[in-house]
Amino acid sequence: MREGSLEPPIRHAIAWQDPDFYDMSKIEAEMHRVFDICHGCRRCFNLCDSFPRLFDLVDAQPDEMAGVDPKDYKQVEEACTLCDLCFMTKCPYVPPHEWALDFPHLMLRYRAAELKANKSDPIGKQVTETDRNGKLAALAAPVVNFANGNAAARAVMETTVGVDRHAALPKFNGRTFVLRAMEEKPEINTRAPAYGRKAVLYATCFVNYNNPEIGTAARAVLAKNGVETEVVYPRCCGMPQFERGDIARVAEHARDVSDALLPYVEQGYDIIAMVPSCALMLKFEWPLVLPGDARIKQLSDATFDVSEYVVDIARREGLEPGLSSLKGGVAVHIACHARAQNMGQKAAEMLRLIPEADLAVIERCSGHGGSWGVFKGNFDIALKVGRPVARQAIGSGKAFVASECPLAGEHIVQGMERLDGKASPEHSWHPIQLFARAYGL
Repeated sequence: MREGSLEPPIRHAIAWQDPDFYDMSKIEAEMHRVFDICHGCRRCFNLCDSFPRLFDLVDAQPDEMAGVDPKDYKQVEEACTLCDLCFMTKCPYVPPHEWALDFPHLMLRYRAAELKANKSDPIGKQVTETDRNGKLAALAAPVVNFANGNAAARAVMETTVGVDRHAALPKFNGRTFVLRAMEEKPEINTRAPAYGRKAVLYATCFVNYNNPEIGTAARAVLAKNGVETEVVYPRCCGMPQFERGDIARVAEHARDVSDALLPYVEQGYDIIAMVPSCALMLKFEWPLVLPGDARIKQLSDATFDVSEYVVDIARREGLEPGLSSLKGGVAVHIACHARAQNMGQKAAEMLRLIPEADLAVIERCSGHGGSWGVFKGNFDIALKVGRPVARQAIGSGKAFVASECPLAGEHIVQGMERLDGKASPEHSWHPIQLFARAYGL
C-alpha cells in the first residue's frame, strides 16, 4: 500500500438515488473510517473548523477514535462549508488512492440523510431560496438594504432567523442584471482579435439580484474584445441547496438550467458563469449528480469561469490593447471554489495582463463558506478561519482588495476592519470589475 497518491484526484458519482446513500448506520461507519484516517494524518488542521473539532474529540478519548460517540460526528459536519479544499489541495488519500477519501461529499451525504429524515433546519432552507428571496427583495430593494444595515432590524433578524447581527449581508438591486442586459447592449468591437467569439453570461443569483455591476463589467470587457454576449438566467445553479444536502433539488436545477443554455451551446456559444461556486456546479458537481446525462456533460465541457475565459482569449487570440495600470496595486484572493475547479490562479493570471501589474496573491480560505458564515455561532468562527487572509490583505498595503467570490471579498474586508479599521477598504471588488476599470470602461 502506498502512503499517498501523486495522481490527479478523481471523484465518484454521487449515489443519491441509492437507498443505502441515506442509511445513517452505514454513513456513520464510513465517517468512523474516514475520521480515523484524518486523525492519523492531520494535514487539514488549519483549513476549517471541522478538523480541529474532530481532533479535539479524538484527543479527549483514551481509545482515540474508538472512544468517540457517533452522536458527536455532527459537530464535525456542522463546521464543513463544502469548500472542497481538503479534497483538492491537501488530502493524499483521495481517489484513485485505495482509501478513497472524499471528506466534503461524505458531509454532503450526512446532510442528505438528515434532510430525508426531516432533521434539517427549516430556517436554513428559507435562507437558501435565493431566487424567491432575490425576486421579493428586488421589489423593495432600498427598504431591504436599509433593514440589513439597521442595528434594531438586525437584532430582530438574529433572534428570529439566526443571522448574526454583525455579519455583512449582500445588498439587493431593483434593476437586476437580466433587466440591465435587456436595456443596455454594449457595442461589439469588430476590430478586436477575438471578434467572432460568442458567449452566454449565466448571470447567477448573486450577480443578477445582488451585484449586477459584476455582470455589466464582464459584458463590457468582452465587448471590448469582440465577444458577442447574451445574458441568460433561468434559475439558481443549486449550490445553496447542495450545501444543505438537497441533491434532488440540485438535479432539478441542473436540468432546467441546461435546457435553457444548451441551445446556445449548439449555436456555438461558450457559457460563462459569473461566480466560481456556480462555475464549479456546472463544470463538476452537476455531472456527479447526473452522471448518465449527456446534456449535462455537454454543458460542463462548454463552461468557463469568467477570469478563465478572459485568460483564454489572451492566450488564443490576444487581447484588445488599451489596458492601463491600476494605481496602488491589488490584493487578490483566490476563492476556494475557484481553486476546486483545478484551473490554476486564473484571477491572478488575468490581472497580470494589466500593465505594471502589482499583485499580492492570497491563496487561503476566507472562512465565509457561502450562507454558512452569516449565521450566529458560525460568523465568529468564519472570521477566525479568515483572519490569516485579512492579515495578508492588510500587510500587502494594496489599494484594492479583490476576490472572485463576492461574499468572500466582503467577508475579508470585514475581517480587515476588525483587525485594523484604518487599513480596510470600503468594499471589495470582483477581478473582472478591476479589469474593466483598467480598460477605462
